[in-house]
Amino acid sequence: MQMQPDAEFGLADARRILGEVFAPWVQDLNLTVERLEHAPPADAPDWQPGALLRMPFSERLCRNGGIVCGQALMALADTAMVIAILAANRGYRPMTTVDQTTHFMRAVSSSDVLADARVVRLGRTMSFGRVTLLSAADNKPVAMVSSAFAMLPG
Repeated sequence: MQMQPDAEFGLADARRILGEVFAPWVQDLNLTVERLEHAPPADAPDWQPGALLRMPFSERLCRNGGIVCGQALMALADTAMVIAILAANRGYRPMTTVDQTTHFMRAVSSSDVLADARVVRLGRTMSFGRVTLLSAADNKPVAMVSSAFAMLPG
């Protein structure tokens, strides 16, 4: 997948990458990219570029008791952060996860999960971010995730 940095990077690009680059089991999560933010609004001095992804609820993602499993939540957070970094970069760039720390705050069941991913630092060799996972039913946080990615050559 080739894409020039600084080119316009929109929802169609992010959705195409979601369907072409990620492993088949990640694609099976049926994630959707709902929003990309790569240009700061005029009135937000502490703004960070990012992306909002949705993971639709499915019984297949639940552990015993009908609770969405942590593995699915962590995969959502990781994928959302990749898309956020691509949005901040304004194009495709290969990368790999170096670290991901997840703090689970409460269980989520019978609800889609939203991942609000923000790029804290976009670097040449390393990028860092944070993701807030939210229950779509009540928009309350279910987990906080911090991550680091190694930016790979070409």
